Amino acid sequence: MAAPRPAPLVNFLVAGVQKGGTTALFDYLSDYGDIALPPEKELHFFDDEGQDWSEPDYRAYHARFPAPAGRPCGEATPIYSYWPNSLERICAYNPAMKVIMVLRDPVQRAWSHWRMEYARGVETHPFAWCIREGRQRLFAADPWGHHREFSYVERGFYAEQVERLLGLFPRQQLLFLTSDELRGDPGSALQRVRGFLDLQQAPTPAAR
Repeated sequence: MAAPRPAPLVNFLVAGVQKGGTTALFDYLSDYGDIALPPEKELHFFDDEGQDWSEPDYRAYHARFPAPAGRPCGEATPIYSYWPNSLERICAYNPAMKVIMVLRDPVQRAWSHWRMEYARGVETHPFAWCIREGRQRLFAADPWGHHREFSYVERGFYAEQVERLLGLFPRQQLLFLTSDELRGDPGSALQRVRGFLDLQQAPTPAAR
């Protein structure tokens, strides 16, 4: 008889979107002592295609986290909302998972994404080419239609991502913020997050 799977450790995720403010949110949350986070952002577990998803081994994933000690325990990997099957894998791991999405104007998001990849040397084409002709590159990618770096336009299809989330999790387990909220009034945004995680209100950490 197979050993029983241990109870899920991680109970909330910042699952999207890339270039939406997830780093700022992760850094803010790291300043709260009543939230358990790993030392580094973006663990890339649920988008790992090298994992055997017919029988996933969560031990290495759990080892990345400090002892929760009764605290909400989470991480931030913004590709989860976009990458195929990631949200389904998250739901299979913990159907009670709370999921946070930080949304940004999709044009601004795409431009910021391109600037990052261009600065890294991953992208060599101009932005205008990338969002027009360059989208054809996704049809040669594996998995088909998705790309970790060149998905400037596709990662901005938020309705599709939200529809997947709503098909997997109850609405009360989802929190949607905007990058403008987080930038313009971080205190209010963080109190919404703390309330979502069933935590008492607390002073806002220093500005990021």
